[in-house]
Amino acid sequence: MSRTIIVSNRLPTKVLRTEESLTFQASEGGLATGLGSIYRQEGNVWVGWPGLFVEDANEEAYVREQLRDDSMVPVFLTEPEIRDFYEGFSNSTLWPTFHYFSQYATYEQSHWEAYVAVNEKFCQAVLALAGLEDTIWVHDYQLLLLPAMLRQARPEATIGFFLHIPFPSYELIRVLPWRKELLEGMLGADLLGFHTFGYMRHFLSAVSQLLGFSSQNGQIETGARTVLVDAFPMGIDYERYVQAAASEAAVQHEAVYREALREVRVILSIDRLDYSKGIAQRLRAFELLIQRYPEWREQVSLIMVVVPSRDQVAQYAALKEEIDELVGRINAQYRTITWTPIHYFYRSFPLEELASLYRLAEVALVTPMRDGMNLVAKEFVASKADGRGVLILSERAGAARELSDALIINPTDTGQLAEAMHDALVMPEDEQQLRMGAMQALVRQYNVFAWAKLFMARLAYSKMKQHTLATETLSPPVLEQLREQYQGAGQRLLLLDYDGTLAPFNANPQRAKPDQELLLLLRALAEMPQNRVVIISGRDRQTLEAWLGHLPIDFIAEHGVWLRPAGEEWQLFQTLNNEWMRDIRPILELYVARTAGSFIEDKEYSLVWHYRRADADLGAVRARDLLNHLTFMTSNSDLQVMEGNKVIEIKTAGINKGTAAARWLATYHPDFTLAIGDDRTDEDTFRAMPPEAYTVKVGSTPRSLARFSVASTTDVRRLLRSLL
Repeated sequence: MSRTIIVSNRLPTKVLRTEESLTFQASEGGLATGLGSIYRQEGNVWVGWPGLFVEDANEEAYVREQLRDDSMVPVFLTEPEIRDFYEGFSNSTLWPTFHYFSQYATYEQSHWEAYVAVNEKFCQAVLALAGLEDTIWVHDYQLLLLPAMLRQARPEATIGFFLHIPFPSYELIRVLPWRKELLEGMLGADLLGFHTFGYMRHFLSAVSQLLGFSSQNGQIETGARTVLVDAFPMGIDYERYVQAAASEAAVQHEAVYREALREVRVILSIDRLDYSKGIAQRLRAFELLIQRYPEWREQVSLIMVVVPSRDQVAQYAALKEEIDELVGRINAQYRTITWTPIHYFYRSFPLEELASLYRLAEVALVTPMRDGMNLVAKEFVASKADGRGVLILSERAGAARELSDALIINPTDTGQLAEAMHDALVMPEDEQQLRMGAMQALVRQYNVFAWAKLFMARLAYSKMKQHTLATETLSPPVLEQLREQYQGAGQRLLLLDYDGTLAPFNANPQRAKPDQELLLLLRALAEMPQNRVVIISGRDRQTLEAWLGHLPIDFIAEHGVWLRPAGEEWQLFQTLNNEWMRDIRPILELYVARTAGSFIEDKEYSLVWHYRRADADLGAVRARDLLNHLTFMTSNSDLQVMEGNKVIEIKTAGINKGTAAARWLATYHPDFTLAIGDDRTDEDTFRAMPPEAYTVKVGSTPRSLARFSVASTTDVRRLLRSLL
């Protein structure tokens, strides 16, 4: 029976040490709530750190036993690992970088080594549990390397990954010394999830720039697999907050607060202590509100809850000191006998008391400088049973992409935030209810359970699609069968693409000349009397003639435009004209002018725009534009626009590698056929082959008509050598 294994840095249960014994406390976090319905199902399990340093073997055994009953498996970390992996690399390198506070980031090699080691420790814990049919769902920035580690050990595993914090722009990611390793680690997953399309776009850009992998419609071709990337905005347990806000405890707490505050109106701020939350900026904006609008003095108070977090770390200690000083100064300056501007609490609150604050507040300030999602915004919305209240939301929180009926502000614009507070306080009740109703409908529909269900369904779909489109790896048994049929055939046809198949790509196409090894290999194959070796390429005939013309081989050049059986003259596939090139060339020249590093290759009957040397992102954007432009231009003509590997080619329609290859098949009637190619133009060749032919895609890209795949040009040469 297949099951689901959830993996995160922390378990949904925290182990605490008291003077008498160890105690177990359930987490109130959104992730624990959302995945509770999954990991508690029969056979499923959650793997993570229990939140405590355990040194004693008996204690370890006790913790394992207690957690096993609740479908959890602990990964125990040493004190140096907690320091260097968790506090070090995770929270002093990744957290500030991903939240756009790179000035706080550290780049310690020892922290990186601990990060790798702990990810490996998690990998071993998962592998000890996971069966071949199990689904593994990895969570968050502490475990970015884990998907690839799992993939290496279990190539066929179903692996999902979700990032709960922002993914930053390429310009920030490129600063990290270990940027490629982190991206490659994430790409071990079959499905990568982010809170917003913006984070997803940043990730695709980084993968394109740093690893050179292109993507289309959220699908990354890694060469080994297709990885699906998508946005899944996380929700909350909506009904839980509705019920908490309606509970007797919440109503009583609210009554106590209201009695203390009397008629004063309430603006609410709730955050964990962190420099990404914009807490100090919020305080300055509140001060500006009561400066600009003196009428709000003694009429409105800010209740600020700051949940303690890592206040032993220098930046956090400095932030707490700044907050303490701001609260003290503002209260000292504006407080009266009957009114305190800011009620400041540096502690956490239980759920019912939190819900009472949501009930009490007319305005909620959720104004982080950068936040993955921010569920406080959604909790406030869910708790407003009467439909009144205004949410002020930072445009840099993931929630802003969904909750467009909030007052959306730029958190660094203190004046705008002050004005938003004023607008919220004077907003008519019917407008409040209209906005709140729309947000409540959305938060209710896209709750945390819908989020988990959607992710798991998409993961299953991505795996199904991989299997449906997958080519079979050219394994030793298949290779042996191929060689047996090859040896037993009287007439053999070998159709071989050149660039990316026989020779690796080069940024300058003219530098991809055949080396001595390749020349000797092709000659040896061609001189075997049963063999007909055909180079079937998009290159121009002059280049192929200069590089390989001295060999006893056949040529199909320019995707089938020019043909040359060995020892004969070049001939056109059919009569062609090239007058159309005068109209098309200026368009390509325009794109060369707009795309540094791109250039035009002129062939006799086709034009090619190359962008391998251009900036990866810019080249991809320009290629899409050019494809659309050319498709429109050629829609009523006999021209064909073809997209290859970092090239776009325009030529006469109806002539391609497949039509030319079919002519060779009809002429020579081979008993054995082998066709090898690497890009989209070679799919025409594969399509033209009879079902018994051996068709091989180079690069292991699953989306191919080829029956088999190999990883690289090195594997192609190894395959061809085995036929000698």
